[in-house]
This record gives sequence, structure tokens and C-alpha cells, in this order.
Amino acid sequence: MNNEKVYIDTPFITLGQMLKLLNIFESGGMIKHFLRDVGVQVNDEEEHRRGRKLYVDDMVKINDQTYTICQK
Repeated sequence: MNNEKVYIDTPFITLGQMLKLLNIFESGGMIKHFLRDVGVQVNDEEEHRRGRKLYVDDMVKINDQTYTICQK
């Protein structure tokens, strides 16, 4: 399992913004459908909301990849 850091310079970032920032999906529509149909793990809890706020030290797991939110 890989762990990648995502740096933010704001108090939080939404899950949808983070996924867009990572360029994993081609469009916001793909993000919306992926989250609705599959979802991700945020701090070991299932999450399907694009608007979920992510703060420093939150961990997001997508398939076998883990992303940790860090302050810039």
C-alpha cells in the first residue's frame, strides 16, 4: 500500500476538490459517479459525499492507494 501526501494551504479541502487536484479522474462528473457508486475510505470510514471536508492528518484510501492531508 502506497501513502502519498496531499498538501493544502487552507484549513480544509473537500473530498471532491482533493480528487480533482490529484487528476485521478477526467472530470467532475466521473468523480461524482465514482463516489456515488464505489466510494472511498476516509479515516477508515466509508464515504460517498464530494463535500466531505478533509483536514490535516485525515487519510483517504482509494483502492490500494492512501493519501494523507498535510499542511503546506
